[in-house]
Amino acid sequence: MPSRRTVLAATAGVAATLAVSGTAYADDKKDDKKLRSLISRMTLEEKVGQLFVMRVYGHSATAPDQADIDANLKEIGVRTAAEMIARYRVGGIIYFTWAHNTRDPHQIADLSDGIQKASLHQPRGLPVLISTDQEHGIVCRVGEPATLFPGAMAIGAGGSRKDARTLGRIAGQELRALGIRQNYSPVADVNVNPANPVIGVRSFGADPRAVAGLVAAEVGGYQGAWVAATAKHFPGHGDTAVDSHYGFPVITHSRELWETLDAVPFRAAVRAGIDSVMTAHIQFPALDPSGDPATLSHPILTGILRGELGYDGVVVTDSLGMEGVRQKYGDDRVPVLALKAGVDQLLNPPSLDVAWNAVLKAVQVGELTEARLDESILRILRLKSRLRLFEEPYVGQGGVTRTVGTPAHLAAADRIAERTTTLLVNEKRLLPLSRLTHRKLLVVGADPASPSGTTGPPTGVLAAALTELGFTATALSTGTAPSAATVAQAVASARDADAVIVGTYNITAAQKALVEQLVATGRPVVAVAIRNPYDVAQLPTVPACLATYSWTDVELRAAARVIAGKAAPRGRLPVPVQRADDPATALYPVGYGLSYGR
Repeated sequence: MPSRRTVLAATAGVAATLAVSGTAYADDKKDDKKLRSLISRMTLEEKVGQLFVMRVYGHSATAPDQADIDANLKEIGVRTAAEMIARYRVGGIIYFTWAHNTRDPHQIADLSDGIQKASLHQPRGLPVLISTDQEHGIVCRVGEPATLFPGAMAIGAGGSRKDARTLGRIAGQELRALGIRQNYSPVADVNVNPANPVIGVRSFGADPRAVAGLVAAEVGGYQGAWVAATAKHFPGHGDTAVDSHYGFPVITHSRELWETLDAVPFRAAVRAGIDSVMTAHIQFPALDPSGDPATLSHPILTGILRGELGYDGVVVTDSLGMEGVRQKYGDDRVPVLALKAGVDQLLNPPSLDVAWNAVLKAVQVGELTEARLDESILRILRLKSRLRLFEEPYVGQGGVTRTVGTPAHLAAADRIAERTTTLLVNEKRLLPLSRLTHRKLLVVGADPASPSGTTGPPTGVLAAALTELGFTATALSTGTAPSAATVAQAVASARDADAVIVGTYNITAAQKALVEQLVATGRPVVAVAIRNPYDVAQLPTVPACLATYSWTDVELRAAARVIAGKAAPRGRLPVPVQRADDPATALYPVGYGLSYGR
């Protein structure tokens, strides 16, 4: 591959426009004059495209598999990422696992370089800002062999800002090596609703100040690695009982409560110099009584986020394909209204053609001014410049080999995970288990699809980890809704074991019956809540219970080391667990967690 500078000089001449003695601009506004000059030479169509961040199917920018070509033709009207860039001049592309963008690290780097080449070879070509959702825990798009860390609530249980910064730094270094320069993380929502179906363990916790500190630390880690962090979902998605992917949540907080709860982590993110903020498709009547989603709310995005919080970075919508933003307006109105509200980047509309043409038409008929587009494009180009994309758009393969999934990075993830496992119940000091008295283990429980490209299933990962630690562990998947026959099989198997480990996942009545019948065998039972820590409230008879906050390999392996006594349980609940029979009363408060010393 030609050198980075050679390619840039031979294509658009952008690097020459922005580079001075080969230095990148760390100050967002230092090179505004040059960036405005670039904008002045763009056609209206190019300006419209720069506002969009779009999905595209395929592992290659120019030669995807036929099935991905077919999907692109059906959804976008193009065959490849390169064709999409040529037609729509999009400013950003988002990677998804299900779009087959993230097979393995070397392929991802090649895809990123192919996308940059396709864009920079266009007239007045600009580098593309490639993004993804790499929250860690239950939401990731890049899996093994990349380094995968515990999720946000686990980090909240660890309580270490240093660990949060380390996570951001290492994860940022690996994303940057893959050509991914904008990460839609961290989640800045304060999860105060145990029934929240969309945030939950993706949040650092229920204490706004603790969440704020961890958000700021993770932002510092990512952005210190030259990857744009994104605080989401403004103005706060932590108290919803509706998933905005499928419905339109309403937040009933007063303005005063918003100030002391939801706003705190976002203010911290702004103070930390956050590069981008993602909007929420939620209705928040105390902040805007119009009934519009926050994504389309001028009072919320321009009045509060930009005006009151003083934020002048990039504002990106949550996916425009989600029902929360589509219920009130059509897909042709949503992108226009988002721009009028103060948004800069329009993420993943259901139809790029409809959305792109709607914005173009809105400028042509005077509903949007070209100057309004220029404001957003300037923010986007400032970010691209600050991330050194004009000078270093390509990544090559060397950085992947040197950076992604290195032993040092994997060891750091393991160490951090050990500080997050939370011991909630330990009657008669059942834990840690001894190989002398409890060598033969049965591992049963829920086996949800493995997140984040990890190995899975959870019962298998736990059994393998415990076997490596000197136990003889057998895995038996019983699922999230075990039948009576499945429960009977597990109970029969338990009689041949010295102890039983049972994984619970958002515990159901059937899972609860499984645990109760296992306890009734008289065998020692250790429950591991592999997603929400609230499961423990439904398990009054279990003699031991751990919370891992996710079922990714790194957290399950850490739990195995805690069970075996190779690591001490050090996590503390970052959310309260309410009593099952009295939800107004806390069974375990924030900060609760047992150790092996007491």
